[in-house]
Amino acid sequence: MTGIQIVQSASAVPARTVVNDELNAYMETSDDWITTRTGIKQRHVSTGQTTSDLCTSVARKLLQQAGWQAADLDFIIVATMSPDYLTPATAAIVQGRIGAKKAFAFDLSAACSGFIYGLKVAEGLLQVTGSRGMLIGGEVLSKLVDWHERSTAVLFGDGAAGVLLKNEPSQISAFLATDLQTFGELSDRLTAGYQPVNSVFATDTTAAHQKYFEMDGRAVYKFATHEVPASIERALQKAGPLVQGIDYFILHQANQRIIDQIAKRLNQPSDKFLSNVAAYGNTSAASVPILLAEAIQAGVIKRGQTIVLSGFGGGLTVGTQVIKY
Repeated sequence: MTGIQIVQSASAVPARTVVNDELNAYMETSDDWITTRTGIKQRHVSTGQTTSDLCTSVARKLLQQAGWQAADLDFIIVATMSPDYLTPATAAIVQGRIGAKKAFAFDLSAACSGFIYGLKVAEGLLQVTGSRGMLIGGEVLSKLVDWHERSTAVLFGDGAAGVLLKNEPSQISAFLATDLQTFGELSDRLTAGYQPVNSVFATDTTAAHQKYFEMDGRAVYKFATHEVPASIERALQKAGPLVQGIDYFILHQANQRIIDQIAKRLNQPSDKFLSNVAAYGNTSAASVPILLAEAIQAGVIKRGQTIVLSGFGGGLTVGTQVIKY
């Protein structure tokens, strides 16, 4: 257990929403087909905002809500699989825009588990380097979607959200336990953004379509419904007597059927599993923090409650963090 506290949370999404029926213009699908299989009704899609734009908006909201100055930050981490550039890091762009001159900044790539992996990295940094940090999960996945491919295009959306963190031991807030797992042997089950070797000396003939999402849906479903409950159980076992009961589970919002199946496997009531997948779709690293920010803002999550955060996806990866909020 470490005395790390989530001080503030905030989110930002593009104004443009795309409901299921709008996708009929690009592929053969329907609201009923999408809703029945995924639980998704709409998604937010950028009409020009970049990942750094969304993350900068989140950063400014966080500082304003907390009454902190950018100069108070020791570090900024952005978890993303859809950065503006390979370099500079999205976090560096955010750092420059908000004027956080004392903060070092870097990106973390663990796809839909990115925010959970980021929490573990931030926890370690706060114990060593200082007292205040910022972690944001941000994605513009719409640029990685083939909008004519029904198996993937209906799933993804854009958005960002994040938290301010501080190292301040208290009897209220704490990070209780973490479980992180990577299954690299399954890395080809979910891919996007392939970067081909394209110098004048290259002989790479890989099809250009590999820049878009490609997913083995059955394999990912099996992975999520087996490995996520196992990760949660391991994390809770590590937390041991520190956990008297879980108030809420906040899982990566990939698919409502996956969330429901995980609840069954854990033998937990479904009302403990918060969900906003209908409104946002799969926003990868932004998924868990968007739902967390909404739940805190709505007063659903309150200080002193024990929360399980769990992400899963490309890598393949899974990560779980048990916190006392």
